[in-house]
Amino acid sequence: MLMNLNNAQIPRDLLPFGKARSCENKRQYIHFYQFDNCFSSVLTATAKYIDVMKQYDGVITPDCSILIGQSPCLQQTNTYMNRAVGFFLQKQGIPVIPNIRWGDKSTYDFCFLGVPRNGIVCISTHGCLRDKNLRKIFKAGIPVMLDELEPKTVLIHGYMPEDVFGEYMHRSHFVRYASEYERTHPENGGDTNGPRV
Repeated sequence: MLMNLNNAQIPRDLLPFGKARSCENKRQYIHFYQFDNCFSSVLTATAKYIDVMKQYDGVITPDCSILIGQSPCLQQTNTYMNRAVGFFLQKQGIPVIPNIRWGDKSTYDFCFLGVPRNGIVCISTHGCLRDKNLRKIFKAGIPVMLDELEPKTVLIHGYMPEDVFGEYMHRSHFVRYASEYERTHPENGGDTNGPRV
């Protein structure tokens, strides 16, 4: 279970883990909204990356995939790894914000466990809105997450469409961050800016 610490703050901006060694701007939180194989070594050898992570303002816990149709055992393991890495980083004094990832309603029994209530959480819409079914599943989990965790702040990595989030905006303080895709594809309507309150 993640500790209920108040040293995490709303990030100035978010940075993909893959850029953490080379980025000069350390006033950001590292995130893992990338393919799982890009950060698998963080799950198995977390201590190896402590010195890099300590240079930054904080870390969003790893976004281990919870796929539709995936084995429930693997879904639960991925949720556990998210929390375990976060707990270890907290023990090293690193500010941590829990990443919340759910699948269909069969994942609700475990995907919110181990996260303190009334804190800051982060979710990503990247890859969750690309088709009608995924969009429906993602949207269905938002009120469940809000009921279970009652977060004071929800950070959104990626697009934040009105038809998905609009009816929940009164439930918490939402802050949006452009995804890496948006930042690197401004010609497609991408947002190159930092957080939007």
